[in-house]
Amino acid sequence: MKVGAPVIGLNDSGGARIQEGVASLGGYAEIFQRNVLASGVVPQISVIMGPCAGGTVYSPAMTDFIFMVEDSAYMFVTGPDVVKTVNHEVVTPEELGGASVHSRKSGVADLAIENDVQALLMTRRCFDFLPPNNRQKPPRWPTDDPATRLEPSLNTLVPDDPTKPYDIKEVIWKVADEGDFFELQPGYAQNIVIGFIRLQGTTVGVVANQPMFLAGCLDIDSSKKGARFVRFCDAFNIPILTFVDVPGFQPGTAQEYGGIIKNGAKLLYAYAECTVPKVTLITRKAYGGAYDVMASKHLRGDVNFAWPSAEIAVLGAKGAVEIIFRKDKEDEQLIQARTAEYQETFANPFVAASRGYVDDVIMPEETRERVCRSFAMLRDKQLENPWRKHGNIPL
Repeated sequence: MKVGAPVIGLNDSGGARIQEGVASLGGYAEIFQRNVLASGVVPQISVIMGPCAGGTVYSPAMTDFIFMVEDSAYMFVTGPDVVKTVNHEVVTPEELGGASVHSRKSGVADLAIENDVQALLMTRRCFDFLPPNNRQKPPRWPTDDPATRLEPSLNTLVPDDPTKPYDIKEVIWKVADEGDFFELQPGYAQNIVIGFIRLQGTTVGVVANQPMFLAGCLDIDSSKKGARFVRFCDAFNIPILTFVDVPGFQPGTAQEYGGIIKNGAKLLYAYAECTVPKVTLITRKAYGGAYDVMASKHLRGDVNFAWPSAEIAVLGAKGAVEIIFRKDKEDEQLIQARTAEYQETFANPFVAASRGYVDDVIMPEETRERVCRSFAMLRDKQLENPWRKHGNIPL
């Protein structure tokens, strides 16, 4: 921390040494304390290369990224024997805390990697995107990819049918320098995509709704995944590019009982608190509170673009008309006419643009050029939040 050097933890441990008693617990707590103080000061990456149990998992839990090696790495607070004794549940170490469990179900791990050598190479690749500490800007790498490159294939990416999905990663690959995208947590909460790209050689964090999964809705898991990544980027001066295609928050009792209100607010809080350059592009739907949450102009978005296919509204046309004209919902012709009228009025980005909530409506092929230009303009942006000890994020 004194010299501003990042920290890599290579972990393979059975936990606290029982014979040492409280002394080993004290040793752990000393490490935890330093993990917390280093958080947001220097990047910390944990590579889990073997079984890790008990206290050994809490140090990685407080670091920025966790990479696990498949088939040899496990993480759990209590092992299979204790689980069997207390819960009478028979479970293997792999089922309880293997790399696939933590990279797909729990979201604890950011990447599940094939073997030890690959894990070390991926750790290097990740650090290539990061600054060494919070006082420096991300590294700049030479690139031959021109900022003015057009991508005509993006003009036909969004289907005419608003219910049909498309892969948002295509936009990310085509906008990034050399098509290079380092994705994090690819198997967890797949309705949101996060990771690093470079634009004109400089690191940019990407957050994007993925219409291929749950139609791109925000739910509990995707909100937490996005929020943590946004806060990491903000801590280390990494600009954020947001691609928006979100029909809203996921409805249902499971989400409400699980606390979607507070969990959704985590992403909202992260974007609102964030002071690094923020560029947002709405590709298709941006409905309701989810429009606000996804780095909108109202949350201090610096430059907000939309494609001509963008629809920015409180609700989708059919749902909105059925609420506004509830008394006439038996009259099918009237409802159809009103839906068409609503579609014409709101299923385009120009209402938002006329109010200044969208800076420009751009052709999809120009996306890379306009985004690069915006980040170049924002390179020396300065913005500070009011002084406070710390905010109280809705955890």
